[in-house]
Amino acid sequence: MLELNATFVGMSLVCAGGGAFFDVRTRRIPNWLTGPSLLAGLVLHLVLGGWRSMATAALAGVLAGGAFLVFYLAGGMGAGDVKLMTAVGCVAGLTYVAEILIATALMGGVFAIILAVSRHRLKDTLANIGVLVMHHGTSGLRPHSDLNVTNAERLRLPYGIAIAAGTGISFCSVLLR
Repeated sequence: MLELNATFVGMSLVCAGGGAFFDVRTRRIPNWLTGPSLLAGLVLHLVLGGWRSMATAALAGVLAGGAFLVFYLAGGMGAGDVKLMTAVGCVAGLTYVAEILIATALMGGVFAIILAVSRHRLKDTLANIGVLVMHHGTSGLRPHSDLNVTNAERLRLPYGIAIAAGTGISFCSVLLR
């Protein structure tokens, strides 16, 4: 069973690593990577684990993508990040999707702090977090007019690297079990 789990999470790391590569280089995660990865994950689960494994892998993709969809709707990340996380969830499967989501969120926070500190904008970033909390508290998921991923003047983290790092942490935890 460990070998099967390592296969699923290892393949999800390959998918996430590819997404991170393109996200850093082009600030886009291509559909030709995420779509086939999602399908490959479902087929991998079907072949190695049967119909039930494939169904739970699809559920993992819905949960992972759904979690990121909230941030996309709020203007905090791009659609490519949502599609990449959906594909990673499908490949990794339901057993590891929560672990990957938590590790990805933690790594995203770490990388965001590093980016803000390296650009000498930590104070502004922390103030903007307060503004966003108030905005979303009163306006729901509508993107803020200035503090959103489409504004090139704001710090933007290629979140594919956080997805890859979080998936890598999960892969290491599978290997250490």
